[in-house]
Amino acid sequence: MSTLSASFFISLDGVVEAPETWHFPYFNDEMAAAVQRSIASSDAFLLGRRTYEEWAAYWPEQDSAQNPLAAALNAMPKFVASRSLTHADWQNSTVLEGDAVEAVSDLKRRGDGAISISGSAGLVRSLLDADLVDELRLMVHPVVVGRGARLFGDGSSRRPLELVESQTFATGVLNLTYRAAA
Repeated sequence: MSTLSASFFISLDGVVEAPETWHFPYFNDEMAAAVQRSIASSDAFLLGRRTYEEWAAYWPEQDSAQNPLAAALNAMPKFVASRSLTHADWQNSTVLEGDAVEAVSDLKRRGDGAISISGSAGLVRSLLDADLVDELRLMVHPVVVGRGARLFGDGSSRRPLELVESQTFATGVLNLTYRAAA
């Protein structure tokens, strides 16, 4: 059975939306290495439609010889949870059919590797509610954004978690890994 890890850049006030507008002042070599390790430990990626469209417009255009992250993402199997996409043109991409929770549950059941999801907060919330997320990897940035979609909104179910790994970067970003508490 596959495992599913969800990764986010997140602000102190829980915002995960549009990290490209607030997270870059904190991006350094430590964070780049952590992101690369996370991707290298993945056998496949799961993406929501919007994240897929953003990444598919960017990563295939990057020089894979110059950028190992581009090489890894372009070669890796990618699964897209979408109600509106009918096909995915980015190499090694497959659109999951039907209900996303059922499709991801089936994907996990059929596989035996590590699946990662980055971004796609709405999809992750639905997968958390269905107990399909095995690990949360949060890079907590020392900034209050004030506005934007949060990973956990009002009405989120109570979910006890266990901290299994932590690291503090020189920029003050906390790199935290949580799993469901026993």
